[in-house]
Amino acid sequence: MQYILKLIRWQNLLIVVLTMLLMRYAIVEPLISRIGVILLNGSGEEIPMVLHLPLTDFLILILATVCITAGGYVINDYFDIRTDLINRGEVIVGTRIPRRKAMLWHSILNIAGVAAGFYVSARAGSFWFGTIFLLVSGLLYFYSATYKRQFLIGNLLVSVLTALVPFLAIIFEWAALYRYYSVHAIELPDLKFMFYWAGGFSLFAFLTTLIREIIKDVEDFEGDAAYGRNTVPVMIGIPAAKIVAIGLIAVTIASLYLVWHFFLNDRITLIYISAAIVIPMLFVIYRLIKSSGKKEVHIASGTMKLIMLAGILYAVVVKAIISWNLL
Repeated sequence: MQYILKLIRWQNLLIVVLTMLLMRYAIVEPLISRIGVILLNGSGEEIPMVLHLPLTDFLILILATVCITAGGYVINDYFDIRTDLINRGEVIVGTRIPRRKAMLWHSILNIAGVAAGFYVSARAGSFWFGTIFLLVSGLLYFYSATYKRQFLIGNLLVSVLTALVPFLAIIFEWAALYRYYSVHAIELPDLKFMFYWAGGFSLFAFLTTLIREIIKDVEDFEGDAAYGRNTVPVMIGIPAAKIVAIGLIAVTIASLYLVWHFFLNDRITLIYISAAIVIPMLFVIYRLIKSSGKKEVHIASGTMKLIMLAGILYAVVVKAIISWNLL
């Protein structure tokens, strides 16, 4: 069982679960609670909006996302046996877990994920939302089989799919809120703000994932070059790939401060992004500049993972600011 858990990257799956929980309970719930609505069959007084996607449906949505993500990790290791032997010296698929059993797990996880996705989509009143899960399942397969061997395409695809996770948590809640309040409220509240918040978290997830993917490709240069993979470092060289990663870090830092200046402009957020995100990013830049071997690059990659977690945890800061009126 321990090898199955390692194969599906259980730590990463916990981050997916945490992201979706925080989007619902630390972003959407406190924000909509500040919006008053007058119900048609109510007392005529304004009452705060509340979540309307049932908890069981939300948990099924998380299950669908986790299953498809886990299936993606399984098929990735299935196709990466030869390169992982060079880059890491060990593999799970083909040694601890037979290749046929790995494919069986991939099939089970994807079928369960797509089925759960269509079920919760139907429950939300938008059955076609289920095609998102079907599409992602197919893209993850082709990413492992083909796209990750092509210049930048694999990196961009993984980054887009990672950025989709915050949107999933919010779009299903938006659908439930729209369906309920468009019928039961005198006037439908403006819910566009939900997509602005989702966009902010998704953009951060996209940029940080893209940076980490390029750093990981630098770390895996030896195996990728040996088997003809057209990754960024293989195509343009390790020094140039590091410059690309550093440039993306600079863009991310600039974007954070611009968003803060134009949309947030509170001291707590400024302190948080500076201490928890920007300073660690400067450390990553330092590591990339000074790195002369895989160990230093691996540290930079691990630091980027912590930065991504810090970005997700900013949702807790948002909830605290709203709940305690800290603005």
